Amino acid sequence: MQFGVFTVGDVTVDPTNGREPTEHERIKAMVTIALKAEEVGLDVFAMGEHHNPPFVPSSPTTMLGYIAARTERLLLSTSTTLITTNDPVKIAEDYAMLQHLAGGRVDLMMGRGNTGPVYPWFGQDIRNGIPLAIENYDLLRRLWREDVVDWKGRFRSPLQSFTSTPRPLDGVPPFVWHGSIRSPEIAEQAAYYGDGFFANHIFWPKEHTQRMIGLYRQRFAHYGHGSADQAIVGLGGQVFMRRKSQDAVREFRPYFDNAPVYGHGPSLEEFTSQTPLTVGSPQQVIDRTLGFRDYVGDYQRQLFLVDHAGLPLKTVLEQLDLLGEEVVPVLRKEFESLRPAHVPEAPTHASLVAAAGGAKDSTVHAVDDVTGKAPEGAR
Repeated sequence: MQFGVFTVGDVTVDPTNGREPTEHERIKAMVTIALKAEEVGLDVFAMGEHHNPPFVPSSPTTMLGYIAARTERLLLSTSTTLITTNDPVKIAEDYAMLQHLAGGRVDLMMGRGNTGPVYPWFGQDIRNGIPLAIENYDLLRRLWREDVVDWKGRFRSPLQSFTSTPRPLDGVPPFVWHGSIRSPEIAEQAAYYGDGFFANHIFWPKEHTQRMIGLYRQRFAHYGHGSADQAIVGLGGQVFMRRKSQDAVREFRPYFDNAPVYGHGPSLEEFTSQTPLTVGSPQQVIDRTLGFRDYVGDYQRQLFLVDHAGLPLKTVLEQLDLLGEEVVPVLRKEFESLRPAHVPEAPTHASLVAAAGGAKDSTVHAVDDVTGKAPEGAR
């Protein structure tokens, strides 16, 4: 099972001192968080994609490429790649390039995004969100799996004899998760292709997450990818820890009360009782997280949000120390002991290459315009 952190990259005022970080400070802090995640033994660092204030992650591949050059083991992912407003051709090329630079330590999560104004900024209509997600992803899969693509659809110009370059590393595309908070159509899409399904698991009660993952598992089996309990599931989550639970509640309360996403609404106590948000001691985080398995089954990836709502970098790094030293080692051991042998581990580039029968030269050589033949020795 993979454990890690994800960030939405918000630039938010610290309510305890009124200080707002600059965009530059926030960007550098996200890099520091990723490096710390590898240092403390986490498996994954994931970042969102946003094109509007107060968020800074407009170019995930740029940041992840930079982090790849400074890490050795960390798996780099997105917590949203906007399949609706990005061109599938650009996604195919950008993430294949990142995959090469990172030595395969890349996967990505497709999402529609929840900021309505972004759609017209990129020439799209939010009312087409689901059809865009379906059509664009279908094209993306073809671009990664077919050397030459002829394609015609509803939302972009046709492609004729198009080859996306570079080709995926070792002939194997990055693994894809489909992320959704509330759309059963996205769970269906993930199941149809046999991809992973990632439930945000922050804002909604457990019954909602249980229904979404249950649908995905049922449809995964329906499409013949394996039994329902072999479906590839990921969960988000949010924690804030101190060694004493009362210290955690006291310290986190002003950040919760003023957070852009849920401040000025239900109380911290109401939110922690009705959603998976856990504010307390490391043992409370362990107990709560282990309980997720009771209603979603065995799953492959757990990511925690630890850096939003204006939390200072020093505090975030302390959270990572607690995760790496006290929480994740216990979770890793306990989840592994409970996982049946037939339930797959989280996909990696190495496991995907092995499943494909080994690495292949993915280079596509140009064809001579006169002879119609590829250079000698080229496939």
